[in-house]
Amino acid sequence: MSDKKVAFVTLGCKLNFSETSTLAREFVSRGYKVVRAGEKADVYVINTCSVTETADKKGRNAIRKFHKASPEAIIAVTGCYAQLKAEEIAAIEGVAVVAGARDKGRLCDLVEEALQSSATGGRIYNCPIDDVENIFPACSSGERTRTFLKVQDGCDYRCSYCTVPLARGHSRNLPIADIVAQASRAASEGMKEIVITGVNTGDFGKTTGESFLDLLKALDEVEGIERYRISSIEPNLLTEDILRWIATGTKFLPHFHIPIQSGCDKTLKAMHRRYTSPMFEEKIALVRDILETPEERFTKVFFGIDVIVGFPGESEEDFQATYSLLERVRPAFLHVFPYSRRAGTEAAALPGQLTAAVKADRVARLEALCERLHNEFCEANRGRMAEVLFESKEKGGMMSGYTENYIRVERPYDPALIGRIAEVRL
Repeated sequence: MSDKKVAFVTLGCKLNFSETSTLAREFVSRGYKVVRAGEKADVYVINTCSVTETADKKGRNAIRKFHKASPEAIIAVTGCYAQLKAEEIAAIEGVAVVAGARDKGRLCDLVEEALQSSATGGRIYNCPIDDVENIFPACSSGERTRTFLKVQDGCDYRCSYCTVPLARGHSRNLPIADIVAQASRAASEGMKEIVITGVNTGDFGKTTGESFLDLLKALDEVEGIERYRISSIEPNLLTEDILRWIATGTKFLPHFHIPIQSGCDKTLKAMHRRYTSPMFEEKIALVRDILETPEERFTKVFFGIDVIVGFPGESEEDFQATYSLLERVRPAFLHVFPYSRRAGTEAAALPGQLTAAVKADRVARLEALCERLHNEFCEANRGRMAEVLFESKEKGGMMSGYTENYIRVERPYDPALIGRIAEVRL
């Protein structure tokens, strides 16, 4: 048994979070003790993001910060940044292992090899992303109520601004039976809610010939899991069949995280998105028609919408088209990102690159809109009865949980409520 300590740092999306959690379980099974980031450790594992230049910078800063905090530690870097810029990472002081997409699943073995080696510098374990056929299964742990379950990896869409296909590869998935087995294990550990995650979640089935709806139906039968959320799905993949099935009384909640990226059709075309703004607006209306009664309009379904501002050539008029569309569809939350120029993408070479100041101004305007829309959504739900799954964390004598439609609720800490779905008046 090892007496070594390991710390984990996760940057980026919930998919990375579930992968880090799975890596941590592997290290624990080898006898490692997990300590908090910032503490002295023998090993630091940093799971990186590379969706923007800011994400790359955060990755570099994390490596330097934790090397300074624990200079004797072996630093192992994985994730999207590690796949895209392995040589750049390997040259940073303190890095011993850089593991790309193919080798993430054997990171513990690579770290133990590095611990036994006297070699200096970062060792790169990587291959071209088009050669990666495996998928690293992942399911988060640590919470007593909710888990993030990875069902799919990679993306075939090749949007003009996006490095994700370059870092994650083509769309692929595990068989439904394997994913159901993971969900059943989560239920046996006391989990009550599963959040389904992936790079292009609704594209599930490319590897096995199964469909996303097949997966949802199989998961709905898992005993012990009481609620499911679909963390992110492309609007063209959220089909009427899926929505009508959800509406039949399933465990799937009225909570959808959907990207629009732009409400301007000229920009959507340049981005290579697979829908137009009218199609997007019609899809939101369809969801409401199926899952909301007329009395519940704009109050039952929680929509979280991804938006990119400042794409090359985006005029003020184009931005206003996005703003106006979002005002009309009234999502409960906006995830707003300034366009980031990424090497290797088609959009990086486009004319009309906008200044940081213009992008920052547009981000601020949409964030103000988000605050207004979110407040309106919460206020519209005030006074109604809702089912809340309370989580185990305590802060300042309070505990929190989420309603079916993802409104965060706080109440005085009561350990008897942990992992229970309680009916409360909002």
